[in-house]
Amino acid sequence: QPMPIIHNTEVEEVPLHDDATYQTLVGDDEGSTPVRLGLQTSPPGFNTGIHWHPYMEVVIVLEGEGEAWIDGEGEVAVIGPGTTMVFPPTVQHWFSVTGELSMKTYGIHASPDRVVERLPGDKTGG
Repeated sequence: QPMPIIHNTEVEEVPLHDDATYQTLVGDDEGSTPVRLGLQTSPPGFNTGIHWHPYMEVVIVLEGEGEAWIDGEGEVAVIGPGTTMVFPPTVQHWFSVTGELSMKTYGIHASPDRVVERLPGDKTGG
């Protein structure tokens, strides 16, 4: 079966939280793919909030500047284009946008479904 070619500009942007948007490039409601890939666009000042996933997530920064934190890794790290973050399963993490430009990131979820877990009472959303 040939692999489809996806034109990112033709994929619907859906709202996340705090004016960020998310485009699911690989994956569907049926969970028919072994991984899920999304393109997230996060505005200046955005923070994902502390969250985790029941599987590994890999986030690649394409554009923009920010900071990231992974529980157990110590200091907050500076991130930007060419930075890849590897978030192990069930490990709390966040990233934020510190520059004046929006940040674009590819998020690869090692799962057919995108599952985001948060602390009780956290209203941040996806």
